[in-house]
Amino acid sequence: MTSHRTRLLALATAALASATLLTGCAGDVPMEAAENANDPACADVIVRLPDTVAGLERRTTNAQSTGAWGDPAGVQLQCGVEPSGPTTDTCVNVDGVDWIMDDSQAPLYRFEAYGRSPGLAVFVNSEYASGTAAVLDLGTVVRELPQTRECVGLVDTLDL
Repeated sequence: MTSHRTRLLALATAALASATLLTGCAGDVPMEAAENANDPACADVIVRLPDTVAGLERRTTNAQSTGAWGDPAGVQLQCGVEPSGPTTDTCVNVDGVDWIMDDSQAPLYRFEAYGRSPGLAVFVNSEYASGTAAVLDLGTVVRELPQTRECVGLVDTLDL
């Protein structure tokens, strides 16, 4: 799982870096569709994406089930990613949505909507946008995805 996540993060980093360089000229933001981008639940998410995320205006993308905001695109979304299983990574609840946060490529942060099917990931370049603001703004549409599990802490696993 770690190598799969590392590859996804490396791909997203390259895509966000490319988008940052290429989107100074506007036009479509170049992105890659996730493996399960054709899931009908992703279509429901994409049609409900907000016009503004973290203060950035929505942009068009060239890939199915994706979204981008800002020029350069400081926030990018992919629906249809392979959902993570149980993890020891940082998992936080923001306004009713559990998010796994990966800061290993800072200033590029990856937020995965944990326990949602299909999986959804948001990539935020903190030089252009706040990750907290981005996941707050996207929470309404993410809550539309079926939730199959939720974050638990150590206290939740103790038999008291």
